[in-house]
Amino acid sequence: MQKELLVTADAQTLAFEVDCHLFQGSCGFPAPSAWSFIFDPIFSIGPVEFNKPMLLAIIGTFAILALFWAGFSKPKVIPGKLQMIAEALYGFVHRGIAKEIIGKKGEPFVPLLVSLFFFVWMLNLWAIIPIAQFPVSSLIAYPVGLALLVWAVYMTVTFRSNGFVGGIRNLCVPSGLPKPIYVILTPIEFVSNIFVRPFTLAVRLFANMFAGHILILVFTIATWYMLGTVLGTVYATASFAVTLALTVFEMFIQALQAYVFTVLTATYLSQALEEAH
Repeated sequence: MQKELLVTADAQTLAFEVDCHLFQGSCGFPAPSAWSFIFDPIFSIGPVEFNKPMLLAIIGTFAILALFWAGFSKPKVIPGKLQMIAEALYGFVHRGIAKEIIGKKGEPFVPLLVSLFFFVWMLNLWAIIPIAQFPVSSLIAYPVGLALLVWAVYMTVTFRSNGFVGGIRNLCVPSGLPKPIYVILTPIEFVSNIFVRPFTLAVRLFANMFAGHILILVFTIATWYMLGTVLGTVYATASFAVTLALTVFEMFIQALQAYVFTVLTATYLSQALEEAH
């Protein structure tokens, strides 16, 4: 009974610590659950609990700061390896996203876009780093926080660039359409720009990282669960191969989602800078 409770309570614990295998005993497959995304607090300060995802987010932040500080604190005409890496990473976002999407007006937003890209990428990347093995962005609070930050900047830039009336027109009144259409289109544009954009920005990142982590967990747990017999080991080998393939695929998805998040942010800022007609 105790083992069954443990199976339903914590799939991660079972995968590495509980002796339960296919064809051995009556315990079933410990599928991942919500418990795979819940962590005990490392310590608490009043009502605030500091847990593993928070620690990973902070370590990731300092890792990014350390990389760019080491690369740019003492720049040289002939750059060293760290400076070359930092310049290449910065240039990718600067030229490939800010200039490509926003243009010359995008220069003031380059620090924001660079920070977003590498922070989101780092949050995602923890999923495949040994010991950590958890994508922080698979917890909805982190994508929501980032999306709200982007939304706040988007609204600020819209109204600062166009004024109050111009900002409303920028958000709700597309130019060049027959006037009767605005009766239907204006409310749709309002809901889309004010509510749907931050919602989809957060959910897209969260859903991709959540799904990827669940898939890797399923096949990792299955690898352990099917060990113990000759036939089970054959199944476990196939499951382990799928785990490796999913991990490689997840590395691509992690970078892609950071890129998509940053590109959409740049797109919103580009539209915010457009003059209302």
